[in-house]
Amino acid sequence: MHRMSGSGPIRPRLAAAWRALAVPVAAGLWAGVTLPAAGLAQQSPWRCPEPASLTGELTGELAHVRYLADDLLEGRAVATRGERCAGDYIAARFAAIGLQPAAENGGWFQSWTVSSDNPHGGAVHGEARNVVAILPGSAPHRTQSLVIGAHYDHLGLGGFGSLSPDATGTVHNGADDNASGTAVLIEAARALASGPPLAQDVLFIAFTGEERGLWGSAHYVNAPLLPLEGTVAMLNLDMVGRVRDGLLTVMGTGTAEEWEVIPERANASIAAPLDLRFNSDGFGASDHTSFYARGIPVLHFFSNTHPDYHRVEDDWELVNAEGMDRVTDLVAAVVREVVPAAGMASLTPVEGAGNPHGVSASGDASSMASGFRVRLGTIPDYSRESGGMAITAVREGGPAAEAGLQGGDIIVKFGPHEIDTVYDYMAALNEYDPGDEVEIVVLRGEERLSFTAVLVAGG
Repeated sequence: MHRMSGSGPIRPRLAAAWRALAVPVAAGLWAGVTLPAAGLAQQSPWRCPEPASLTGELTGELAHVRYLADDLLEGRAVATRGERCAGDYIAARFAAIGLQPAAENGGWFQSWTVSSDNPHGGAVHGEARNVVAILPGSAPHRTQSLVIGAHYDHLGLGGFGSLSPDATGTVHNGADDNASGTAVLIEAARALASGPPLAQDVLFIAFTGEERGLWGSAHYVNAPLLPLEGTVAMLNLDMVGRVRDGLLTVMGTGTAEEWEVIPERANASIAAPLDLRFNSDGFGASDHTSFYARGIPVLHFFSNTHPDYHRVEDDWELVNAEGMDRVTDLVAAVVREVVPAAGMASLTPVEGAGNPHGVSASGDASSMASGFRVRLGTIPDYSRESGGMAITAVREGGPAAEAGLQGGDIIVKFGPHEIDTVYDYMAALNEYDPGDEVEIVVLRGEERLSFTAVLVAGG
């Protein structure tokens, strides 16, 4: 999950892993990750650490977390070589399971160029890659699909998004956020591929760029590889590595009528049921938001935050392997409930009047994402790169709604601050306290309108 500001203690760590390893690399320590033929043309041009050299005798979810959250991958920031090694690793695991590549030209990677000179978060320029695989359904004339996703990027060497502000240049491994979700994604794919055939397609997507503002999922819904109108649901795995006392939160249960019973029924069917807590909101600071904004029912599986969140201490030794295994079982069981062995999947989206996409806007992704002292009560459109901060929806009863803002508005000025991107908006928001009044200028169609909002405490 992504967050934009904060503070916390740090722990010494290898600060320049690639430079420190120059001699071992030259000596051949890195054996590389081998991809099948479908991915060879897109494979990283450098040698990545051999998985066995890091994972040893570890298996399952813990082995994946151990690899992805190693210092050698240098925090997996989007468009870096560590992130590319992570993507290669995920693609190789998908191939070994027997999934099929589902991206452009029969490859594993949905690639695009990212270029951001955001002054609040540092420049990012390069190629970003979602890793996309499919478990084809058995029905001869398939029209539906279900997406299971997890972001695999993290904060790299800190700075932007880190809650260890004095640790810039230090590896942030992101074991829970979100090597854990990626690990469960891989193992859920294994469980489903080895089980009874499903009638409809299941798409597995490891998103990149989530920590920069849902870049990967926003790119996917704008350039879907399977039709969005046939996508019955999206299941998101973000921070599932710290299950404590069997507790797991399932968010988004208010986005489809059937979510009232499916997670409970699936949970009862697994060997070690979890103690589930439910949140109806379909919006949040993770990739399911991109799908829910398109009217697609979602669930977000989440083991909750902890003191190591977005700090250098979020390491692989601290994840709960047994808990991740239980989450894998639950997710696979939910998929089998939604996608039957024969026939069509059936979910009934819950609609609301406050959102241009026809979905409920009861949440507040902006405050969840930012961790700021105050919130306005808006759901940003993270896919808009410039020209103002577009509002997907406003929270009923929140400051934005009370002031008169609505979904579709584009914020171009916030107090004295000109707003060109969502990052400008978040930086401006951080300068206010609860109870402050702020004049907000928006574009609404051809009109330029001004509103005054009273900000409330973030949560």
